Amino acid sequence: MIHFLSPNMNLDGLLYLIIAIMFGPAIILTIIGVAVLKKNKKAAKILFILAAVYVIVSLGICGALIAG
Repeated sequence: MIHFLSPNMNLDGLLYLIIAIMFGPAIILTIIGVAVLKKNKKAAKILFILAAVYVIVSLGICGALIAG
């Protein structure tokens, strides 16, 4: 019988995936915001706000998943 959660199981990939979900889109939004900053300051400001809100929400949801 296969044990799905054996004590010797390596779950590093799952942790990396959760961290990528937590911070990946926020980093991408921030990079796009920096790129747009010179042409359209209002759009860049909105992208920065979206990135901050995404980080706050993802830390709450994914942090709860990691904490158990």
